[in-house]
Amino acid sequence: MKQGFNPYLPSWEYIPDGEPYVFNDRVYVYGSHDRFNGHVFCINDYVCWSAPVDNLGDWRNEGVIYKKTDDPLNPDGRMCLYAPDVTVGPDGRYYLYYVLDKVPVVSVAVCDSPAGRYEFYGYVHYSDGTRLGEREGDQPQFDPGVLTEGDTTYLYTGFCTAGDKSRKGAMATVIGPDMLTIMEEPVFIAPSEPYSKGSGYEGHEFFEAPSIRKKGDTYYLIYSSIVMHELCYATSKHPTEGFVYQGVIVSNADLHIDTYKPADKPMYYGHNNHGSMVEMNGKWYIFYHRHTNGTVYSRQGCIEPIEVREDGTISQVEMTSCGPNGGPLVGSGEYPAYVACNLFCKDEELYSGSLGAWMDGRFPKITQDGKDGEEEIGYIANMRDTATAGFKYFQCDNIRKVKIKVRGYAQGAFEVKTSWNGPALGKIPVEFTNVWTEYSADITIPDGIQSLYFTYKGIGNASLASFTLE
Repeated sequence: MKQGFNPYLPSWEYIPDGEPYVFNDRVYVYGSHDRFNGHVFCINDYVCWSAPVDNLGDWRNEGVIYKKTDDPLNPDGRMCLYAPDVTVGPDGRYYLYYVLDKVPVVSVAVCDSPAGRYEFYGYVHYSDGTRLGEREGDQPQFDPGVLTEGDTTYLYTGFCTAGDKSRKGAMATVIGPDMLTIMEEPVFIAPSEPYSKGSGYEGHEFFEAPSIRKKGDTYYLIYSSIVMHELCYATSKHPTEGFVYQGVIVSNADLHIDTYKPADKPMYYGHNNHGSMVEMNGKWYIFYHRHTNGTVYSRQGCIEPIEVREDGTISQVEMTSCGPNGGPLVGSGEYPAYVACNLFCKDEELYSGSLGAWMDGRFPKITQDGKDGEEEIGYIANMRDTATAGFKYFQCDNIRKVKIKVRGYAQGAFEVKTSWNGPALGKIPVEFTNVWTEYSADITIPDGIQSLYFTYKGIGNASLASFTLE
């Protein structure tokens, strides 16, 4: 069995907005498809990846399942395929729901297998044929999430920025057995920011990314709040009403978490978030995404195990490097730097809530040398003075030497620590080099489950490719 890391797909793949489902003992992940160095969100065609439910380190690329030009509204491909969702219809076929980025309607494609080639099927519409989102008074459709029970499919949509009174919140629409025709018109189930007073959602109002799951008799609405970096959840005993705000499941800046640092200190570059939860082998996991390459347009999927308590509530979980592994990583051998779950520097502009606020060379970033789709291993660039990369967690035993692979015009040393602000256990000096060069030092890592942090101190700009524990 292979170890699992975050991000769980290869470092050259950019699949955000993950919707995981288990079909025939494999977990399939559907999402949008960013491009490395892309200039907008979701610019590539839909692809699917899958893995055995008992080995989340063994992912298989199922290839392209749907092209943006497959939609009749998009023959020239000028519109992007935004975040999709998949459900199994009453006929046993797989239905893909999505929205193109410049139209307000929900499109549907269909396939006989989970990861085959989907074919365009139609648009969600009222009984008179008017497409949902185009009737007078309709709100634009966005980010469809779907759940099918018997002959009924529940469709969840919405996009609501703070202060926009024209958008009232997340919507639920009931669709009939043909998977297209509306049986019950949209109702609002979670409020947008202008309409949240007294709702219990204050401060975590609905923004986008509605996803629906059911555990027992409880429906879980997972969504991205107006804070953007967090995935929140609300629960109800009914699919179209009564959703009560419950809390945050994960933040892609690790805000709110105070188990290893102050709750208000961001430990990664946060921006939009989108994902959902799934049960595999009796355990629950949350799928979410992080931002790489110093922009918001190259997002990568991550996984963390979560605990659903007996009362149905879920505690917020930390971002880790080992999430899909289900436990700590082996504390020996070489690890690529792109599995860093913490990435920060002393600059207070760490958290970005705006497009491109950290695109310049001041901040460390996970990136790659090649073009989009080229199968190469990512690394951390822009490691300037005080830049820190953190990795959690490792089961360490008798570690006495640490090696790193570094390149760049840098003169200084990497401090090795077991906490983000802790004392250095040792230092690994580095020098100017324009090729990947290995440096090492005799450093003892305490036995047990440990975090590892590498902080660059010095002049210039270093890149970190990997570290090795011996």
